[in-house]
Amino acid sequence: MSWTDERVTQLRQLWGNGKSASEIAEILGGVSRNAVIGKAHRLELSGRPSPIKRKEDEEEETVVAVETAAPVAAKVAVRPAPERKSGGATILNLTERMCKWPIGDPRDKDFHFCGKAAHGNLPYCAEHAAIAYQPPGKRRDEERTIIMRA
Repeated sequence: MSWTDERVTQLRQLWGNGKSASEIAEILGGVSRNAVIGKAHRLELSGRPSPIKRKEDEEEETVVAVETAAPVAAKVAVRPAPERKSGGATILNLTERMCKWPIGDPRDKDFHFCGKAAHGNLPYCAEHAAIAYQPPGKRRDEERTIIMRA
């Protein structure tokens, strides 16, 4: 695939409209997301803000709006962090001395951390520390020996 004048013009237009590199690659066809990013960089097209930072900025604006609106702020009730039916802790009530082993998928509503007492200076309880910190196994030692001989 070569970048013809027509495709470059289309790239400039789509980029200016705020399309993502993946979307542009799909529309143009026969080109990867990385090729689109590379070409946009070589054409010195304007950079765009990170979508992650945009979400953080929106959240900050929402918080500021609630804090500055006195009548609304007086009516807003602060709810405590939800308790876990199966135990554990949310990121909001997790402390330094609690097990930070993640349980579930972070995208799920019931995602939480173990929350049991941390073992020694480790970030995990004894049970999860045993999983996280395993001594090198016999096979791993054998592989290391083979690599050293080579």
